[in-house]
Amino acid sequence: MITRLISRLETALFGRRLAFLLVLAGFTAFMGMNAAKLKLEAGFEKQLPSGHEYIRTFEKYRAQLFGANRLTIAVHARQGDVWNPAVLTQVLKVTDALTYLPGVDRTSVTSLWTPNVFFTEITEDGFRAEPVAGGDIVPEKLTGDVIAQMRQRTVAGGHVGTLVARDQTSALITAQLTDVDPRTGEKLDYIRFNRLLEDKIRKPFENAGVEIEIIGFAKEIGDIADRSDEVTRFFIVAFLLTAVAVYWYCRSIRLTLLPLACSLTSLVWQFGTLHLLGFGLDPLAILVPFLVFAIGVSHGIQQINFIVREVAHGHDSFAAARHSFTGLLIPGSLALVTAFVSFITLVLIPIPMIRELAITAAIGVAYKILTNLMMLPIAASYFRFTPEYARRALVRRERQGAWLGVVARVARPRNAVVMTLVGAAIFGVAYWKSQGRHIGSLEAGAPELRADSRYNRDAAAIVGRFDVGLDWLTVVFEATPGHPGEVCSRADELLFIDEFAWHMEGVPGVVSADSAAGQLKLYNAGLNEGNPKMATATRDPRGLGSQFQGVNNRIAGLASGDCRVQGVNLYLPDHRATTIKSVVAAVKDYRAANRLDGVNIRLASGNAGVQAATDEVLEASEMPMMLYVYAAILILVFLVYRDWRAMFACCLPLTVATWIGYWFMKEFEIGLTVATLPVMVLAVGIGVDYAFYIYNRLQVQLANGLGFTQALELALAETGLATVFTAITLSIGVATWTFSSLKFQADMGALLTFMFIVNMVMAITLLPAFAAVLEWLFPRRGPVRMPAILQH
Repeated sequence: MITRLISRLETALFGRRLAFLLVLAGFTAFMGMNAAKLKLEAGFEKQLPSGHEYIRTFEKYRAQLFGANRLTIAVHARQGDVWNPAVLTQVLKVTDALTYLPGVDRTSVTSLWTPNVFFTEITEDGFRAEPVAGGDIVPEKLTGDVIAQMRQRTVAGGHVGTLVARDQTSALITAQLTDVDPRTGEKLDYIRFNRLLEDKIRKPFENAGVEIEIIGFAKEIGDIADRSDEVTRFFIVAFLLTAVAVYWYCRSIRLTLLPLACSLTSLVWQFGTLHLLGFGLDPLAILVPFLVFAIGVSHGIQQINFIVREVAHGHDSFAAARHSFTGLLIPGSLALVTAFVSFITLVLIPIPMIRELAITAAIGVAYKILTNLMMLPIAASYFRFTPEYARRALVRRERQGAWLGVVARVARPRNAVVMTLVGAAIFGVAYWKSQGRHIGSLEAGAPELRADSRYNRDAAAIVGRFDVGLDWLTVVFEATPGHPGEVCSRADELLFIDEFAWHMEGVPGVVSADSAAGQLKLYNAGLNEGNPKMATATRDPRGLGSQFQGVNNRIAGLASGDCRVQGVNLYLPDHRATTIKSVVAAVKDYRAANRLDGVNIRLASGNAGVQAATDEVLEASEMPMMLYVYAAILILVFLVYRDWRAMFACCLPLTVATWIGYWFMKEFEIGLTVATLPVMVLAVGIGVDYAFYIYNRLQVQLANGLGFTQALELALAETGLATVFTAITLSIGVATWTFSSLKFQADMGALLTFMFIVNMVMAITLLPAFAAVLEWLFPRRGPVRMPAILQH
């Protein structure tokens, strides 16, 4: 049945070659117009793992507690401290400029100049709470006395280390961002917002006396997007290197441009489809289309290799192209369908950005079947080759592939057993060495950027000067529904929260803890002339309720108005996966060992809470994703070859390569993130390509009646050289990415380079060796049968 379908498809396509190509040209033009409209599009909400326990807590209480999408700006005095008119004026100007940027929640803007920053003092008339910068203070009135007064109020209000640096050289301005602009109702354009930060904040106010430092998700993702042109430059370099290598291989400009043009065509279709579906291209997923391009080049080179081989054996271009079409349609489609399934399984991960990435990659892979398995050989059928070219191609192929005869000796019984045992040993070592591999970020600051990037320098500077880390985990204490009484008057709950905060401050990885209970203790000390011995929470319900009312301006973001929800902010030195994981584990241990009737302890909000949820989802999803991919490979191979030997021969070498890749990631401290997970899936897709093409030709030669060793020699001579060449060519191209200023691109370049080579080595050594062992242990009862149409 498959034979008849392929024969009919071949007849239909090659019988109407020009019409088919013209239809594809028109489709390309249409998709090109839509591709031109595709934009980079980032979103904070896309990073949130939907349905996760921590995210449910975050979404439920994001209005009452500190949110995770926070922007932090530090105004740093290059000389002296902030207590002078010039620096304080810049703090005010930055505060005003930030307040009116689109997407900023104006009520959340906090700095020395905002009316929501108070100090409290005891006077003869009782307590008095006033803003640090009263309404009567303006830049023109910043005399020495007024500045001294602001400084005293800042100290009295407990804002040193939070809004003013410990060394007094910087002042902090913070604000919450919304994913939807409240004025327009449109999604916040983070890339445009980042440009506004530069044009409206940094450039106007940074000068010889003041440095402006900006961090936060919006700044990080904007800086990544601003380097998208660099991604394009590296892609162009990789493209040119690939073109040079393909020309060296086939010595034909037309055959060089053909696979590259077909792969680029599918890229245009992919971008156009994304726009039509209403998607943008996320800056963290910008490399994925170019990774899919690499898959297309891999299949294109196999097609060129087949066509050149047929031409070298005396066929004209039309016959060579038809033979290439029929000979590679099954293994090529099998490899691409497997890659498609590999990517589409990522949709099961409940992170919108990964789901969008999976759809992006799956669309690109699906289009490869049309462009690289159909359009390419049909277009090649119009080429004409001279007898001299055919003769030189044959001589060159024999000379270049001579060394593969030595490799083919792995199929001899003794060598095959040795190689299989070596492969098993390598797998054992790789599995052992990969244990404890890292999930999530391993770097402080923005792991996607280099340590010396402006963003990470700003982050390091701010962390070094302030007591509150820029990464925080909010633990929520929730009064259970139906609990009787006034929650604000529950002394036992307040003491329970205070004890938790005190305990967590001693946990490694926690810089400090802030809670309503801690603020009330400071308030109580103020009631008693600042006596530190009185820094405790009152046990009297009526007094406690009145104290809550007295400090409601200081606990904004730490408790709801009715006190039914209270948060403890655990400030962390960074958002490394190891830091977050250890702190979350400590919270869970405390929660399991300590309970209070009527109070639930819930994880988690804050940016570290969101990151913790992402890390946990990735860790839980990684192995199931790989199992789904391998299950798909096994099923597809069996459906095509109807032989269990093929299932194991194709998958086991791929498994060894995958675990070697995990070992590589651990040794070079490349964490499994939303950026690197698709790379490992892609590595499986590329490895499948190599395995299917070699195994298919091996089966063809066995079906022709050859012995196993001789069949393997011919299979490697026919496809092995193309496999090796493809791996080396693609490796050279992506290796240039390691020089990128985007660290995640550099990591992906290193990982892909390694995986291309490892998969190639496994395909030409372990696959034939293991296949030979299976033939020896489980000899076939009859000859191998392959459809005649595949035996070109």
